Amino acid sequence: MTDIQSLRFWPFLVTFVSVAVISVAIPHVLDRGIVFMAGLVLIDMVIAMAFNFLFRTIGILSFGQAMFVIVGAYGAGILIKTYSDLSFLPALLAAGAVSGLVALVVGYISLQRIEGTYFAVLTLAFSSLAWLVVGKLDGLGREDGLTGITRPDVNLGFATISLNQTDHLYYFIAVVCLVLVAVIWMVTNSQFGRASRAIRLDAQRAEFLGINIQAYKLAAFVFAGTVTGIVSGLLGPWVQVLTPELGHWMQSTKPVLHALLGGAGFFWGPALGAVLFAVIAYATRTMAGLTDLITGGLLLIVVLAFPGGILGLANWLVNKARGGRG
Repeated sequence: MTDIQSLRFWPFLVTFVSVAVISVAIPHVLDRGIVFMAGLVLIDMVIAMAFNFLFRTIGILSFGQAMFVIVGAYGAGILIKTYSDLSFLPALLAAGAVSGLVALVVGYISLQRIEGTYFAVLTLAFSSLAWLVVGKLDGLGREDGLTGITRPDVNLGFATISLNQTDHLYYFIAVVCLVLVAVIWMVTNSQFGRASRAIRLDAQRAEFLGINIQAYKLAAFVFAGTVTGIVSGLLGPWVQVLTPELGHWMQSTKPVLHALLGGAGFFWGPALGAVLFAVIAYATRTMAGLTDLITGGLLLIVVLAFPGGILGLANWLVNKARGGRG
């Protein structure tokens, strides 16, 4: 491990362990309603971090992440309903594979021709198409959604873990989300991630150095789609009903807003943004319309005054304090 990798690894490890400890402690200290929300927040964190991998690492702005959410969630939900004895892990992997395939097709069509804002709009169009198709299919419940999704067991080969208890399923969600966060970090800091950052910083120079820009962008898009599909497969058993609203364009804006609020320039920024959004939603749950007002106002302040997000502000304050002491 190089000195630069070591400097990145230890802060990541400390934060990762802290998030793991907090996640494990939540069912022991908080009520069932907050545990349910915590499960959703963990899933939102990974979705936002997968989006930010595209945005921060390789410079792709996608407004179509809801497409992978709905494909992954419905894919796993259908498998669980159809094969009652299917272990949860194969269902999640299948959901990720289908989402990755969709990302491959959409990315191949889109990235070969356009980029930037036009690419973002096109991904939004594909996401809206997925939302419309799911809402019209009788086999998927149309607008009423896919119901009756059970909580499958996890067959590890040497042992079978039952997820019928809410706490057991919550811990499984936490483990899957933490593993995916670690995977995103490893890919971000791998040779692939370094080449991707080179493309974002200077595409022409990267191409001159022999980096296949289109191939890297497509691979990054497929990776983000696969991760999003896997983590979205957790939604069905946790919520036990899936609706076409998972593919609505508003769902595609969530990871963007999470990244902007927490700090898109930081690995853990989208995770912090997801937590802050959930805290605001919970604190204003009895005040109709106030959640959107507070969230919008907070985002406006952050974007105008602190473009680096909450972590950007914190980093600036720390640097200023160090400078003041010097």
